Amino acid sequence: MASRAETLLRELDAVARRFGEGEGEGARKVELLQGLKRCRLAKAGDVLRLHDILCFLRALPDDGDVLSTAEEMLASFHERSDLRKHRSELEGSGIAGTDVRFTFFAAMARWLAEGWGQNLSIDWEAFEKKELLAERLYLLGLDAETPGLDHRKLTARGWIDRFKGPQETDAEFLIRCIGAQRWDATVRDVLYDELELPLVFRTGPETPSRTSARLSGGRVAFQTEPWRKPRPDIRAEARRPPRSIRSVDRRTGQEIVDLARGAMMTRARDLDAFAGGDPDDVRIVDCGGGLEFALIGSKPEWRMMLECVYGWMMFQNRVPIGYVLSSAFLRSSEIAFNVFDTWRGGDAAHIYGRVLATTRAVFGTETFTIYPYQLGYGNPEGLESGSWWFYQKLGFRARDPKVLALMERELGRIRERVGYRSSPETLEKLARHNVYLELGRHRKSVIGTFRFDRVGLAVTDSIAERFGHRRVHAERVLADEVASELGVRAWRSFPAAERKAWMHWAPLVAILPGLDRWSAAERRALVRVIRAKGGRRESDYLRLFDAHPKLTRSILRLSEKPARGE
Repeated sequence: MASRAETLLRELDAVARRFGEGEGEGARKVELLQGLKRCRLAKAGDVLRLHDILCFLRALPDDGDVLSTAEEMLASFHERSDLRKHRSELEGSGIAGTDVRFTFFAAMARWLAEGWGQNLSIDWEAFEKKELLAERLYLLGLDAETPGLDHRKLTARGWIDRFKGPQETDAEFLIRCIGAQRWDATVRDVLYDELELPLVFRTGPETPSRTSARLSGGRVAFQTEPWRKPRPDIRAEARRPPRSIRSVDRRTGQEIVDLARGAMMTRARDLDAFAGGDPDDVRIVDCGGGLEFALIGSKPEWRMMLECVYGWMMFQNRVPIGYVLSSAFLRSSEIAFNVFDTWRGGDAAHIYGRVLATTRAVFGTETFTIYPYQLGYGNPEGLESGSWWFYQKLGFRARDPKVLALMERELGRIRERVGYRSSPETLEKLARHNVYLELGRHRKSVIGTFRFDRVGLAVTDSIAERFGHRRVHAERVLADEVASELGVRAWRSFPAAERKAWMHWAPLVAILPGLDRWSAAERRALVRVIRAKGGRRESDYLRLFDAHPKLTRSILRLSEKPARGE
């Protein structure tokens, strides 16, 4: 026979996602929550289920009573005796008071070590590269310590314990010590990442956790209508602009960047767009009904050569409910869209329509594309969720004739057989190629078809022929030559990030077809494009690039010319 706690949880699970279907829904949810506050759950899975329902109701509350009850229970969730009892089974859940194990890249590891070093440790049992760490210890030691390193035979773990301060954890010491070395930042990160260091992070009430994740401020939009909505006309949605887009100050930007990093960390994920997020380039997009997006640009040193990449956090009433990664170029955008498990099954299509509208408003996108992994290719979770069909029903189509033919065959089977589902093998074949949604005219060269590799190889061939191994010298020489060609007298006096962008772009500008026939105004416009790549807001670069037709044509010509060896 089910216990009282199990009965209450089962009923709460049944009503939590019901809105606007009858009177007293909110009051009944509060009654069930109050009962569960005093109960202890016997199974780890039930503790997780209660936690996720509380997170759901904080994001989508019926009224103020539901919201205050959910927030009160979440604030003390780490104190629950059933959580403590099942703590080890709930590892990886992101609940405050449980552990997260993951091999984070250098930037995320530094962020954790600098903020919550005492909660971070090395998982020595899972660490497979202890010998590599032992070989690298000489890089961390002082010259005066080499007699000990040469003659005392300690393990890597033994030396880390010897090196670290009395108040430091092993992980905190190693991460911060590598980060403090006077090497180039890229070298530091590569050396750390090569270790593939498995970390354990203990979450709590004062650390990032799924339990406490919420952006400060904001007005609450109560949920009074059914959560599940009919699929929208996605083209019309994409053309309907968001309510507002506004920049935030640096303090709020840092809060959003930290919240985004925490949302990834507590789900054992690591996303470069958040790890390298720039608090000076954060905008809030208001979509109405409590739905907001926070667009986070990358710091200049994290930006890609041609594309413009932004990471987004999706919020419902300031609670993170998912994330987006967008890469824009040539008025096209590749979009990765992920709603966190707790909020799946509702109005994902409506939210996705708002994502497309925001992408169009901010980046001028007319063609949207989804890459194969997001569709399920090499991604079992994507195959299982039917990701390819989600996008197909919204109007996305492949450009590959074989995929289109297979799609038509599958649609025929669906019409003929009740309950038919595409097999995993068929879904993987469908997901092998990008799918596209076009709002404007059909264009051949968009993200997904544009040959970035040919552009890069054209630069490589030019550098190899003229400079060979003198590659660092090449960048400096070309920076000066391009400055002369474009009429720039003092590029070395640019701000540091713009100066670096100039050096990065110089080898490409040096081989642009037809540059010698550009007008003075077109050359000045190119200078503005390059400087914007290192400017405060990367989307400004994209706007200036798209407004320069000769630059666009020159880049397209490089991409259309087969590279040597093709």
